[in-house]
This record gives sequence, C-alpha cells and structure tokens, in this order.
Amino acid sequence: MKHYLDFEKPLAEIEGKAEELRALARENADMDISAEVEALDRKAEQLLSELYRSLDPWRKAQVARHPERPHTLEYIEALFTEFTPLAGDRGFGEDKAIVGGLARFNDRPVVVMGHEKGADTHSRIERNFGMARPEGYRKAVRLMDLADRFGLPVITFIDTPGAYPGRGAEERGQAEAIARSTEKCLRIRVPLISVVIGEGGSGGAVALATGNRVAMLEHAIYSVISPEGCASILWKDAEKMRDAAEALRLTAQDLHALGVIDRIIPEPVGGAHRSREEVIPAVGKAIEEMLAPLEKLAPEEILAQRRRKYLEMGRKGLAA
Repeated sequence: MKHYLDFEKPLAEIEGKAEELRALARENADMDISAEVEALDRKAEQLLSELYRSLDPWRKAQVARHPERPHTLEYIEALFTEFTPLAGDRGFGEDKAIVGGLARFNDRPVVVMGHEKGADTHSRIERNFGMARPEGYRKAVRLMDLADRFGLPVITFIDTPGAYPGRGAEERGQAEAIARSTEKCLRIRVPLISVVIGEGGSGGAVALATGNRVAMLEHAIYSVISPEGCASILWKDAEKMRDAAEALRLTAQDLHALGVIDRIIPEPVGGAHRSREEVIPAVGKAIEEMLAPLEKLAPEEILAQRRRKYLEMGRKGLAA
C-alpha cells in the first residue's frame, strides 16, 4: 500500500481506480480495459506533475517527512562498498539513531555516517525515529576522530526531526554532545560532505552537517526548529505550522539563495520516494562532484576553507 500525503488525496483516488481496473482485468482475461487504464494513468501523471510543480514550504515539509523516502542505510547500501559499521561511544552505549562506519565510495576509503529513522514500526522505535541521544553524537565524534587520524574523507547523511529531548538524554549532556560534534566537524582536516536527504532538524542536524560542502535534496528541509514547534512558540497554536514553514525559509531553494547550502539535488516528479533508482545515483554523483575538488587540497586549506565558509555566513547574516 502506497502512503499518500494529505494534498495527494485526489491522486490517490485516480491511482486507486486504475489499480482496481488492473485487478479486474487480471481476474477476467477476456476483458479489454487497457484504454481506460491508460487514460487514468495519464491523468494521474498529469496531476502528479501539477501537484509537485509548485509545492509551498509546508507541503515540502510533508514530502521531506514521507515515511517511504530512502533513508541513510539505503544510500549506504547502494552507493558504498565494504561498509563496516562501528558502534558505541566508548562511554555509555550504542545509539541506533545514528549509523556509521568505514566504507569505500567509488573505490576510495571513507568514513560514512548519518541519521537513520527506520523503515517500519519496529525499526523506527529501535532507531528512535532518527532522534539521536548524546551517545549517538559522541559516536559521531569518535568516527570523525578516526577519519582525521587516517586521512579519510567524511560523508554524512542528514535526516532527523532533531536531537532527542528526553530526560535521560539531557541528564547525559545532550547539548554538550551536540556542541562537541559540531566543533569536531569544524576541526577535522579532511573533506566533510553532508547531504540533507529528508529533515534537517535543529542542532541535531547541524552536529553532522557542518561540512565543507552541504547539499540538499530538492524537497528536503533544514531549519532551526520544526514548523509545528515554531508555531507553538510564536502563535501559541501548532495549527499555524503553514505560516511558520513559510517564515522559517526552510526549503532547499531558500537556503541555497541565502548561501546556507551549496547545492540542490533534483528529485523525480513526485519526490524521492517514487523513484529510488533515479534519486540515489543522483546523490552519489553529487557527492563525487563535491568531494573530488576538495581531495586536491592540503589538510590546512580544507580546514581553513570550512572555517571561512561558516564565518562568512555569519557576517552575511549580520550585514543583512
């Protein structure tokens, strides 16, 4: 069963009717209804194109959260070879909301990591819906230290509503762990490439995304707070999330114009979840094109370039 978003309900009706006709044709071999099915398919394709031609920020947020979007482990499986997962922060325990380890990307050794939301109810609970605890960020720091020590590029995939705000996480130093991870991103002397593949929520995203190059999928979002959280604070009404999404400038297009990200990776019509075989290779190509020039730089210049990137971003914001 496909999962349809609220604004896709008219599309669900058309595609549902087409599927019913196909099922009827399978049961009645002598019945020829191919013309009707083709007409419905054309109508669905046209409607899908119209719906996704001009998504507003709130609809983009819905698409970014679509449960069937490819997640980090799918990108790792498709784009990397010899992936060896590494677990634990060597201090408290293992956090399955962040996965990472050693791998090869286009036959070069790298460290790859990212948030993992899970693909079904069991795995989503196990992964805490991609909301990492302090031990997850401390694991990320450990992996970045490893990459720095052995001169391995770091590639990160960002897909989280935000860091987990529970009592246990706060007691174990959630804010400090996020800050340490962000600091480590700024200090390593190897290339760091980050791709926002779904949600980039608050410090929980920044802790893995403070890279030399940051890309976003076309319908991904990246923001200091969720639209619902922003609406609850500013308007005391979570139902104002559409206004909040507009005000937050959280879309890839807005953030590219502001200079917060470096690249937008196009998605197929209907979103990444409708065509994995198209979007995953596109992400791989973008990573290669961002990584290759950085590998030619000396470690000192890689570090200096990254620092300049974020210092200039702040200065531009103050000037504006």
